[in-house]
Amino acid sequence: MNASVPTSVLNATHILSQVSAAWDNDLVRQLSDYIAIPAKSPMFDPDWAQHGFIDTVVRNAYDWVLAQKVAGLQVEIIRLPGRTPVLLIEVAASQGAAQNRASSPEETRATGQTVMFYGHLDKQPEFTGWRSDLGPWKPVYEDGKLYGRGGADDGYAVYAAITAIQALHSQQAAHPRIVGLIETCEESGSYDLLPYIDALKPRLGDVGLVMCLDSGAGNYDQLWLTNSLRGMASGVLKVEVLTEGVHSGDASGLVPSSFRILRHLLDRLEDSTTGRLLPEQFHCLVPPERMAQAQLTADILGAEIYKRFPWAHADCSGSSQSMLPTTTDPLQALLNRTWMPTLSVTGAEGLPDLQNAGNVLRPYTAFKLSLRLPPLVDAAQAVADLKTLLEDNAPYQAKVTFDRAAGATGWNAPSSAPWFEQAVNAASQSCFGAPCGYIGQGGTIPLMNMLSTGFPKAQMMVCGVLGPKSNAHGPNEFLHVPYAKKLTAAVAQVIAAAA
Repeated sequence: MNASVPTSVLNATHILSQVSAAWDNDLVRQLSDYIAIPAKSPMFDPDWAQHGFIDTVVRNAYDWVLAQKVAGLQVEIIRLPGRTPVLLIEVAASQGAAQNRASSPEETRATGQTVMFYGHLDKQPEFTGWRSDLGPWKPVYEDGKLYGRGGADDGYAVYAAITAIQALHSQQAAHPRIVGLIETCEESGSYDLLPYIDALKPRLGDVGLVMCLDSGAGNYDQLWLTNSLRGMASGVLKVEVLTEGVHSGDASGLVPSSFRILRHLLDRLEDSTTGRLLPEQFHCLVPPERMAQAQLTADILGAEIYKRFPWAHADCSGSSQSMLPTTTDPLQALLNRTWMPTLSVTGAEGLPDLQNAGNVLRPYTAFKLSLRLPPLVDAAQAVADLKTLLEDNAPYQAKVTFDRAAGATGWNAPSSAPWFEQAVNAASQSCFGAPCGYIGQGGTIPLMNMLSTGFPKAQMMVCGVLGPKSNAHGPNEFLHVPYAKKLTAAVAQVIAAAA
């Protein structure tokens, strides 16, 4: 793609005004309705098909897109047997677009490159700790923030993308052919996505720019592009020592504790003092370009990199009474959450709640492990290594299993083409009054690695509304609407530049 139509020819003020009005008059209401529907991802709702919530949010999005009457737009709900549905959107190139002048989607697929936008409509589960007047399925709009599960991660994407396209059409701006792919399995690792990409590849066309709207922002003051994503290896580690619980006074000291054995196994993986992952194969070198960008971002964000989290007490000022992060050095803090492997225990089984915890030596303990991997580490190999490391040579010959294992390889952004770098900086300056920032994200978006493999020459605009304290997956998740308005306008301008 070439930047034959610079964003400067667009009326940026008009675009921002139009998308802001759309957010105020329609999108906040649409997303409030979306938040109220518990469309949990299949990992968290195995009976999702019977419950119908995923189908409902997909149908609602389909109806809304169709109702916008965007010129040259076609929208379809695609269903492969036994898989979660996807929403496929196609918008023909506008008249006068430099690369695509065909009059139908079929012709534009053959004659030019395509802009592809991505989002998802499935959600994380409820979680605990919501403010007393908030809740995961209770949309609340307060001080520019729309609270509730899924609005920012990532229900807004399809609504923002279509609004951006409408803003371009209102100015009769040229743009290339556009396709949108909205899935409903992302929070479960996108295991249904690759079959859809394979099935739909002829319809996706020659993708020259990918716009993934499922990421985060370092602050709310400028456009942020994600330049890397960590991968993930996960599974359930279970240690069994008995067939049933027994009196702890009778058995303890003779029957080894399943919890202690599990803790010993984790010592093979992690230095519990520092949190460093011990096996070297889970590490990789940070590319020089990413190190340089991390330093620039550290200079912009400073201590806010770690102060933004809801610490249990105090403010990380360094006093003896303050809860401290793993490091207070901004650069190292960025690297720790983007390029360093890290282990988290995200669930437990075999442990009764405190109210019902009697004097019993329990028969088993199970932990759900989430191992975040550096962007360049192969996830499939990491899963295999993790299983061998944890299962082999079990202490006391206990029954140790690492099951329900899954992995997703991370992603390192391709080098930016001059036109793309110019376009995102121009969009950031016109919408935010500040240059574009670049930041790695600790989360995983499996699609990006798939798309980089499938479209190796495409530019990747990975961005999103998950800024400080937005708390995706946790309690009090919110969408920062003022930022979303500017991001929507920036997306419109970059699409125009791709013409």
